[in-house]
Amino acid sequence: MTTEVRADLYPSRGAAEMTTPRQDPVIWSAPGAPGPISAKDLQGYEHDGFLTVDQLITPDEVAVYRAELDRLVSDPAVRADERSIVEKQSQNVRSVFEVHRISEVFAGLVRDERVVGRARQILGSDVYVHQSRINVKPGFGASGFYWHSDFETWHAEDGLPNMRTVSVSIALTENFDTNGGLMIMPGSHKTFLGCAGETPKDNYKKSLQMQDAGTPSDEALTKMADRHGIRLFTGKAGSATWFDCNAMHGSGDNITPYARSNVFIVFNSVENTAQEPFAAPIRRPEFIGARDFTPVK
Repeated sequence: MTTEVRADLYPSRGAAEMTTPRQDPVIWSAPGAPGPISAKDLQGYEHDGFLTVDQLITPDEVAVYRAELDRLVSDPAVRADERSIVEKQSQNVRSVFEVHRISEVFAGLVRDERVVGRARQILGSDVYVHQSRINVKPGFGASGFYWHSDFETWHAEDGLPNMRTVSVSIALTENFDTNGGLMIMPGSHKTFLGCAGETPKDNYKKSLQMQDAGTPSDEALTKMADRHGIRLFTGKAGSATWFDCNAMHGSGDNITPYARSNVFIVFNSVENTAQEPFAAPIRRPEFIGARDFTPVK
């Protein structure tokens, strides 16, 4: 009996850091394929690894989603659910995962053609939700999230084989240049940085609060920043940033009085479904890395 050996296009979590040129397209749809993104914006996404939309949803819609976010984070049953991540210092709810299953309001947002239509156009296929969450970053000390590539974790710990995944962060509060906004290194999505160090069992319990395994070295980050620069995203509530799964990104602490909250949705191609982890002893829970590959309709 022979055992099939899986090809690992993006080695990581080994004895040392290593870089691998991207082996996959950035835009998977055929040139001229229909969709809400213009050809010029698609070209910018391919080049930079991100796309901004000044108003993806209207102010009235923002109010609806903000009210639902406030309801969820103040609900004791949601707080007690394992899908909620609590800020260590303040003991406030920081994130609620699988929000499209918990809330029909956010489930409707996932199905909104302005949202899922862009994902289909970038990925060139039907898509499913690999992960969804609301993030709450209140003022006066909410902690940031260190530099990382999402794909490094999704490949190593969730078993996504290829870079055929896109995320969207939709702002539900204004993103200033001072309240811990999203930062991305433009063009960093073209190179995979395999991080050093083995993945601990149940790593997700720690990494969702503070990344450790899968964290790039200072030297590697310096080289990437020198090469690509850093873009900080600002914008009104209702604006959105789409970014490639391998874009190096992070966010700083929020020590201002002004909260920063958003809804975060990860779409994966139905042709790129999760396998067994490539560099972790066990899968992460399904509320973090989905195993239901039903297309969004």
